[in-house]
Amino acid sequence: MSRLLFSFVTGATLQCLTLAAVSAQVAFLDTDVFTAHDTIAAPADDVLDAQQCVEGLVWAPAEFEVRCQPPLPFPGDALVTFPSAIPSGDANNDRVAMEWYLVRDTEERPLRRPAVVVVHESGSKMTAGHIFARSFQAAGVHAFMIHLPYYGARRDPDKRPHKTKVVRAMRQAIADVRRARDAVAALPFVQTPHVSLQGTSLGGFVSATTASLDSGYAGQGFENVFLMLAGGNLVDVIQNGKKDAAGFRRSLEQSGLTMEQVEALMNQVEPLRIAHRLNPQRTWLYSAMYDQVVDIKNAEALAKRIPLSAQHHVRMQANHYSGVVYIPLVLSQMVAAINEAAEGPAAAQP
Repeated sequence: MSRLLFSFVTGATLQCLTLAAVSAQVAFLDTDVFTAHDTIAAPADDVLDAQQCVEGLVWAPAEFEVRCQPPLPFPGDALVTFPSAIPSGDANNDRVAMEWYLVRDTEERPLRRPAVVVVHESGSKMTAGHIFARSFQAAGVHAFMIHLPYYGARRDPDKRPHKTKVVRAMRQAIADVRRARDAVAALPFVQTPHVSLQGTSLGGFVSATTASLDSGYAGQGFENVFLMLAGGNLVDVIQNGKKDAAGFRRSLEQSGLTMEQVEALMNQVEPLRIAHRLNPQRTWLYSAMYDQVVDIKNAEALAKRIPLSAQHHVRMQANHYSGVVYIPLVLSQMVAAINEAAEGPAAAQP
């Protein structure tokens, strides 16, 4: 699945847009600027460590501007941008970008449908993210594939970000994904509040922590949460994972970051600290039984922490890369859950 975990911004570089300079209007929109509001409302947690984790990830809610522009050179029907809730100081990186895959009828007219924010894997081409986005679109769900920090439109085309910078961007990634929900909800043709979240591998880890802030219950955060090839205990994955995880580990060793520093940074965004806040009835985890990047024990730790029933923790007879063959099967389950929640008011209740 195109190096789904910790290769984090390697390989061929996508051409980068100077987003502020683009002014052309998207054909299917009457305007290209929309006003959104942060709805982040993380409830207090009785567990002290979880409360401290949440407090380290949230930000003061604010009004913000969402812009739409033609997608080139990226795929999709429009490129949606908005300011990062936790800026890094890099102007290009701090303008979050999402590829909008619009649902149309047979006469090419936009339809009002539920939406899903798709969080891509670690490969710089974001292949799995694009597969999911296009597949959701084909199934009648508006898909918005977000570019994580230092990916796609947020990446300097002249140089690769240092691994230490990428590791430190995990907190920003979580804030960006959560704010993406409110950016999507502000757009036309989206059935608000029916906005779900899907993440693969690296995107699955980011999504697990993001959704744990305030998602899965009626009127809060993301309505449904779908985690693919993800788990808990990020430090264990970095230290003991093979293939992509091993390559990322070597890069960190060469970067000057000590393992103690890595542990501290990963602890800020560790899913297991707050995954018990997720609604197990609106969360699904898809794991590969023979995964050597995210070991099945890491997936089981996350499932137990939520906790998920056997029906909501789907085990695939695959490894981290061959799991791509299961996408049609898991996608049909995801779309069915999205439609169920959108069509029945009681479906989103815990």
